[in-house]
Amino acid sequence: MNQPTRFDHKAFLDTVNSKPGVYRMIDKNDKVIYVGKAKNLKKRIASYFRRTGLSTRIISLVNNIRKIEVINTRTESEALLLENDLIKNLNPRYNILFRDDKSYPYICLSNHAYPRLRVFRGKPDKRKGTFYGPFPSAGSIRYTINHVQRMFQLRNCEDSAMTNRTRACLQYQIKRCSGPCVGHTDRESYQRQIEQAQMFLQGKSNQLIDQQIELMEGFSDRLDFEKAAQVRDRIETLRRVTEKQFVTNFDGDIDIIACALQQDRSCIQLFMIRNGTSLGNKPFYNRVRLDTDASGLLETFIMQHYSSHPAPPEIIVSHELENSELLAESLHQLNQSRVRIVHNVRAKRRHALESAISNAKQALETYLLSASMLSKRYQNMVEMLHLENPPERIECFDISHTLGESTKASCVVFGQDGAIKSEYRRYNIKDIQAGDDYAAMRQVLDRRYSKRRNLPEQLPDLILIDGGKGQLGIALEVLESLNILTVKENLRVFGVAKGVERRAGYEDIIDEEMSALNFPMDSPGLLLIQQIRDEAHRFAITGHRQARAKTRRKSRLEEIPGIGAKKRQILLNTFGGLHGVQAAGVEELMQIRGINRETAQAIYDSFHG
Repeated sequence: MNQPTRFDHKAFLDTVNSKPGVYRMIDKNDKVIYVGKAKNLKKRIASYFRRTGLSTRIISLVNNIRKIEVINTRTESEALLLENDLIKNLNPRYNILFRDDKSYPYICLSNHAYPRLRVFRGKPDKRKGTFYGPFPSAGSIRYTINHVQRMFQLRNCEDSAMTNRTRACLQYQIKRCSGPCVGHTDRESYQRQIEQAQMFLQGKSNQLIDQQIELMEGFSDRLDFEKAAQVRDRIETLRRVTEKQFVTNFDGDIDIIACALQQDRSCIQLFMIRNGTSLGNKPFYNRVRLDTDASGLLETFIMQHYSSHPAPPEIIVSHELENSELLAESLHQLNQSRVRIVHNVRAKRRHALESAISNAKQALETYLLSASMLSKRYQNMVEMLHLENPPERIECFDISHTLGESTKASCVVFGQDGAIKSEYRRYNIKDIQAGDDYAAMRQVLDRRYSKRRNLPEQLPDLILIDGGKGQLGIALEVLESLNILTVKENLRVFGVAKGVERRAGYEDIIDEEMSALNFPMDSPGLLLIQQIRDEAHRFAITGHRQARAKTRRKSRLEEIPGIGAKKRQILLNTFGGLHGVQAAGVEELMQIRGINRETAQAIYDSFHG
């Protein structure tokens, strides 16, 4: 093993004690590259410098060490908590960071006379309503709300819309709402709907089905066959939804966490059960940079995940954890509630765990299949562009506007594992002549790289410009003026032009010498460049359309004399949005309090003039 030349580990170990604590490994750029915790700091750090038995990944880490800093803690639990905070704040290169910054959504039933059903993110507050969840993903909560609305017809509109509505909305027409806003249901009937929905959300589907059967038989005995048929349809829907549950008939709140590990990729599958009912699952994919097993990955995930999300009383894991008691103690300190972490389970818990493990393995196989395709395309792109090394970071820029209106620029970022969506950025382009793509490209590149010119670690290895020789020339001028090409010696810049045919697959890839490179139409590298360019285009045009729609809404309503913010909101709520206002006639507009014929005519003319 080649020992680091600039770090004297023997002299350093003489200064380290054997107490619990956290250590930070720092490279030549004074950047933290690894954070770890230890029950015995001296023993743990010494293990990195033994002469034999180290993997190539550990050797790579050790060769980059130029300094180590330690922090002593009173207990190993304190060290675990501190390690978790440092990893989240510093994001060291060799540590695993499970990115899950968003709060999980809840279903909220408000405390109104006619409670509203809505999605809620944040910390539940009993004063605002009754909360169900959290749900692991937006998809799972949309699925549940969709069925709750279909079965129990609860409103989901804003309070202002309900107060000001004069006719039932589309939700009532398609039988997703019982229409309390216009008196199609009374408070007592609506309250029964609420109670049934609450039973469903509490996981009491079987009891609810029994109640509905009894209700259906009562209607049938009274020869009210129409209502009996409605209840029958509700029972059928309830049964279908219940059958699709991942697990049922559990007690309380449980999380099931399964880990699959293959090559240098991992998948953690989190299944959440609340009130005995499965709320869905969420996968977490990551690249493993140092040698670790599934148990180590699970321990890292549990600590990181539950430091920002409430932990349930029971967590079932796919592998036995060496530090399960330490984790449980740390989670108790974070959540102020007892947490039980178990591996050996029986009966229905065992069946649920086996299903979670199977899901994790299948998800990882699918992910690796797509990742292998990406790797093949990546390697071919490196060869075709004659790059010295595979780029760690690729940034691609695109400009979007409609005849110069609401110009937006986008920057999308890709790494060797694919898109890094958290680092995508949009830029509002201002103070240029409408439609001047060259000026727009100059502005976005100057704004992005002027702040990074002295930070080579934040600069990409490859820049793709969506455009021909003109846009590429502008890019090279900006990078030269900012001295970026000197700071980042191996940085390469290419233009992606549409080519003579202006069709997908016939793009011209233009290098810094303004020469077109010959890529075969079916080249994997060209497909990757197209994928990155298309993503930049999609991201830019989405932002442009949003900005354009906002501008046009403003010009249509806000510029009409006599229409202030309050009347504008009443109009939008009453007619269900801008399209409803556009479709309304003068007489209908005059029904809004405070709008006379002259103002109504002005609104109508603004859309139809």
